[in-house]
Amino acid sequence: MRKVIVMCAMALLCCIVMVQGQAKHSFALGKSEFLLDGKPYQIISGEMHPARIPKEYWKHRIQMAKAMGCNTIAAYVFWNYHEQEAGQFDFTTENRNIAEFIKLVQAEGMWVLLRPGPYVCAEWEFGGLPPYLLRIPDIKVRCMDPRYMEATERYLKALSEQVKGLQITNGGPIIMVQVENEYGSFGNDKAYLYKLKQLWEQDGINVPFYTADGPVAPLLEAGGVPGAAVGLDSGSSEGDFAAAKKQNPDVPSFSSESYPGWLTHWGEKWARPDKAGIVKEVKFLMDTKRSFNLYVIHGGTNFGFTAGANSGGKGYEPDLTSYDYDAPINEQGNATEKYMALRELIGSYSKKKLPVIPAPIPTITIPSIQLTPFTSVWEHLPAAVASVQPKTFEAYGQDYGFMVYKTVLIGHKSGKLDITSLHDYGTVFLNGQYVGKIDRRLGEHSIELPKTDVKDPVLEILVEGLGRINFAQELIDRKGITDRVTLNGMILMNWEVYGLPMKNDFVQQLTASDKTNRPGQFFKGTFSLATTGDTYLDLSAFKKGLVWVNGHNLGRYWEIGPQKRLYCPATWLNKGANEIVVFDLHQLDAATVTGEKTLE
Repeated sequence: MRKVIVMCAMALLCCIVMVQGQAKHSFALGKSEFLLDGKPYQIISGEMHPARIPKEYWKHRIQMAKAMGCNTIAAYVFWNYHEQEAGQFDFTTENRNIAEFIKLVQAEGMWVLLRPGPYVCAEWEFGGLPPYLLRIPDIKVRCMDPRYMEATERYLKALSEQVKGLQITNGGPIIMVQVENEYGSFGNDKAYLYKLKQLWEQDGINVPFYTADGPVAPLLEAGGVPGAAVGLDSGSSEGDFAAAKKQNPDVPSFSSESYPGWLTHWGEKWARPDKAGIVKEVKFLMDTKRSFNLYVIHGGTNFGFTAGANSGGKGYEPDLTSYDYDAPINEQGNATEKYMALRELIGSYSKKKLPVIPAPIPTITIPSIQLTPFTSVWEHLPAAVASVQPKTFEAYGQDYGFMVYKTVLIGHKSGKLDITSLHDYGTVFLNGQYVGKIDRRLGEHSIELPKTDVKDPVLEILVEGLGRINFAQELIDRKGITDRVTLNGMILMNWEVYGLPMKNDFVQQLTASDKTNRPGQFFKGTFSLATTGDTYLDLSAFKKGLVWVNGHNLGRYWEIGPQKRLYCPATWLNKGANEIVVFDLHQLDAATVTGEKTLE
């Protein structure tokens, strides 16, 4: 008995030592190297975003990154995903439990680079900033505007409560926290950056900080913070690292975003960078023992209304629903050729054998599902709001979805209709008849209204808000009709406005109505499954709209491509009966949808 007691005591002592040993880890910035427990440490990080991955697959994706040779996971936190209304935070529902994700990383023996914003870019709606900010007409973001800073301070405090206990200083896996993101590509308010760092520290964040900017002097100067490690987006040459050292010689630098793939916008061809480029860059980083983060190792999906947009040389460029990114781990979680090439390369520098690659998530196909017109958006308009002139979504307290603007034409009743400025896609109706579309993406802003015999013609414009711009100077990107509407130069007044946020509960509560020959139809279908699995719903037979499966918004589809299939995880499917609802801006006739195993 005494022997048993002694053995139990020894086992308990071992457990205590292990826990204490975990708590004794330290991470610090040397002059040129990162130091883990006082020794030089090479961060080999793969980035993924919990909000873009079903919670049930978090562990699988983390294990996939580990099996490719990563010792760290970088993760963006999207402010607007956790605080959709001012002061109302959600860190528990669906895939919002950031603390749980971080704990899963630690369970795999890996570290965390936390990228909490407040601004993150990430091809995510408004770069992660909450659109409720845009209800303030003259607000400025990413600077010391007191109204923006008040909201920012509230977010930083709320998020810190979730993560501060998970820092390496408290026995957790978080080794560094990023201050803002690529600020040098936006502005030069150094007081703002310093204030953010100060706020994080006040809220209990005591691990080292880092910044991330393009590897050129003006961006590094504007985006840098004293005492923070210098991240380079990307650091792919000695010249890049020399630029960082010149800017701040007293801290280490690393490639904070090395790009295995790239993003794709609607109407473009898929971005598919060759694997040779990233293999060459990672070899350079491994040979020179530089730390790096692969942006992204796994992209995931912009479910619902979360996809962002860019405003580069082509004008307005909305992002796809898929955030596959041509990453080493594809949207569905499978290893690609890039994955295998990088795994082989990174593994060749390690004395330890890499973990076995996790088994793929099972996939299924679904035979043709017949979808028939169920009801019309015109049968489900809410009460109207009267406006002398049209206002933006945000002015009516709406963040996402659609809005109908309706007016009776007085004076001019046909001719050139001009909208200044439409954000982002409008279908125009005169006396209930479809006239045409206006697409901001193509620089369109006007359309010809035909003559009619109606004495008091009724004009209706159904506006879809696509993703808000997430990068550079055009971040203030309100939705809807953002200025005025004119007909032959005459400003049209006295509108009725109908908000259609298209939230999931609204779609689930729709009731059937007689079919109309007017675009703006909801289609509905059911299907039964003997077993569930991941699938891609093929919307090739439809034109432009949104898809819900069992009440979950899969995101947008658009006939212009390149994406024609939307990812539906097994976790959103039922054994037995399932329901699919499609809202299409143009389709009138019944059509079919199938479930396929791949994105293409």
